[in-house]
Amino acid sequence: MSKEFGYPALSPEGERVLTRAHEGEYQAMMMDITAYQMKPGQSRSFLLEGQEMAVLLVEGAVTFAWDGNEQAARRGSFITDGAYCLHVCRNTPVTVTAQEESEILVQATENSGSFAAHFYTPENCRDETFGADQYGGKAIRTVRTFFDYDSAPYSNMVCGEIITPHGGWSSYIPHHHPQPEVYYYRFDKPQGFGGCFIGDSAYVARDHSFCAIPGGKVHPQVTAPGYTMYYVWMIRHFDGYPWHERIYAPEHEWLLDAKL
Repeated sequence: MSKEFGYPALSPEGERVLTRAHEGEYQAMMMDITAYQMKPGQSRSFLLEGQEMAVLLVEGAVTFAWDGNEQAARRGSFITDGAYCLHVCRNTPVTVTAQEESEILVQATENSGSFAAHFYTPENCRDETFGADQYGGKAIRTVRTFFDYDSAPYSNMVCGEIITPHGGWSSYIPHHHPQPEVYYYRFDKPQGFGGCFIGDSAYVARDHSFCAIPGGKVHPQVTAPGYTMYYVWMIRHFDGYPWHERIYAPEHEWLLDAKL
């Protein structure tokens, strides 16, 4: 299996392990990332010593519980419905209970600091439309950011979502950054597919697959006509060098001002 792309199998316990910071092929990503399929009535509890954690509802209906708080959330479609994401610091217990078939994604990394928990909802997430007036609409997409260095400088991570309409491009124009990044893909139909380009390599993106993007490599994406692509984007800051900008490939910079 490539160290840049993976198709994680679903375990009998309902887990898809994407990356681990201290074991396996994807240690360079510096994050522990796992997707969980949950059955109605099932609960999962998380308590990560020394790690901050983001728990994202990809789809379904769940109740989040943390620090004496409880919040119900429902998301029928990761394409059309807004998102719910709980971000907590180290040593904060979180329990998620499913009311129906659900999927959650847990992103974690080392962080010795403490900060107040934040629960992101459709009302307080930052949604932006990229590419609306470029390239004949072929690179239009919705970019949702839960938290990044600007909004959460206390975090060692970035977490967000991108929705790319069928036949379109995203993470465009080709760009890179030194910090590692992971994408976790879902499609509006289980047979959906797209293309992931990392440097000079190309991979087939499928439902529940992921890519692990090393620092310094460009990573444009495309989805096939008829299939809308969704992916969670997750970046790990370097200590003293957080991610806050895209570095465009010089040969493609002309596209920034192109009238196409």
